[in-house]
Amino acid sequence: MLEKIKNTASFLLQKIENKPEVGIILGSGLGGLVNHINIEKSFPYEKIPDFPTSTVEGHKGALIFGKLGDKSVVAMQGRFHYYEGYSMDKVTFPVRVMKYLGIKTLIVSNAAGGLNPDYNVGDLMIISDHINFFPNNPLLGPNNNELGTRFPDMSNTYNANIRKQAKQIAAQNNIPVREGVYIGSSGPMLETPAEYKMFRILGADATGMSTVPEVIAAHHMNIKCFGMSVITNVSNKVDPNEETTHEEVQNVAGDVEPKMSLLITEIIRLL
Repeated sequence: MLEKIKNTASFLLQKIENKPEVGIILGSGLGGLVNHINIEKSFPYEKIPDFPTSTVEGHKGALIFGKLGDKSVVAMQGRFHYYEGYSMDKVTFPVRVMKYLGIKTLIVSNAAGGLNPDYNVGDLMIISDHINFFPNNPLLGPNNNELGTRFPDMSNTYNANIRKQAKQIAAQNNIPVREGVYIGSSGPMLETPAEYKMFRILGADATGMSTVPEVIAAHHMNIKCFGMSVITNVSNKVDPNEETTHEEVQNVAGDVEPKMSLLITEIIRLL
């Protein structure tokens, strides 16, 4: 795996002018941040050696290099999910490639279901911590010390200083934000009412099908992480029989995306 990671990174480094400092992963309906990037190079996933390809609607499938403010960034316009049938090695492969491209900070976004009864559709939640409810883990198997330590400490996985800055930026721009715990599970089905209740009892404020594996891999490699969720649906619906669709998730995420893009742009400027 390490040889493939290095080969892919080498392929990309030969084709770009500036090594990225920041990696960005854009979730369902949240690809609009790319419009704020001064794009220098763009690579469809299928053109990148050993890269998986995204199969989910709302994930365009391109690796974008460019400038956001004065920072060189690399952005994934579409991510890979465990429920697509990919191994955890494949799900986290792009994050590991980003490390060898030179990133020091990873910013992840996602569309999530709200579990906290105080949350509303359209809320932005800064991720303070996560619960790994996937049936697998990207660090299982032999550890390569070149990537990271065998037993990484996870007590400050979502960087406290970046979270503090994000809340200050939100306040300065009159953007209400929540802060809470994200629980990641495999999907692809949305949770049953009983599962929503269980996740809430476990201490989660929002639930989704991504982010956790990527952040585990990034933290393993000593990359600073910041995560943000857009609450696209809630567990305590007025009509309990109302169904949630992927189209609805994309639409809500698209409506809130400009606020998230502003926050992320300002966060990167202050890094």
